[in-house]
Amino acid sequence: MTSLKIRQVGNSLGVVLPKDLLAKLNVKDGDNLFLVETPDGGLKITPYDPEFDMQMRAAREGMNEYRNALKELAK
Repeated sequence: MTSLKIRQVGNSLGVVLPKDLLAKLNVKDGDNLFLVETPDGGLKITPYDPEFDMQMRAAREGMNEYRNALKELAK
């Protein structure tokens, strides 16, 4: 478990992530992080956009459903 302290950052509040946590998340300065609510009511910080993930799942389902048509169109 990592404990983070809330600090004043300009006119806002923020948390500073330690280097080892940034490396584990594979993020750098300027990258976006997303705060996602989990089914049990908790929160998760992730570098992956949940909306993009939902769109990709829908695209994969469509590609699987219309695989033969897409194969013909690719010729």
